[in-house]
Amino acid sequence: MFTRFNRERRRENGGEKLYANITACSHIEKEDERRERCERWVKRKEGRHWERQRERERDREREREREKERERERERKKEREREKERERKRERDSSGGERRKRKKDKKRETETGRERDIVHT
Repeated sequence: MFTRFNRERRRENGGEKLYANITACSHIEKEDERRERCERWVKRKEGRHWERQRERERDREREREREKERERERERKKEREREKERERKRERDSSGGERRKRKKDKKRETETGRERDIVHT
């Protein structure tokens, strides 16, 4: 019954594929009423399909936004670390700098060592 009706509809429509729910509408006798009911059913079903698809797309978009926010947070954290490191470096440099102090101390040691050598010889 349903397949015959389906074939007839295809023949009427020039062989194009039907998107109507034949089983839901087959109990209706009048052709126009049946067609209208089937089309309404299809629209409802497609509406639900598109709505689910839109919801999935929104979820993906939200996930992308969350990922971007996480990435920004990581960058901010790295920048804070760099800033702390710069601050530590500034403190060392402003107090003469550990490296500079070590160089000066070595110079003094060698100079005093030379003086000692000179004095002892």
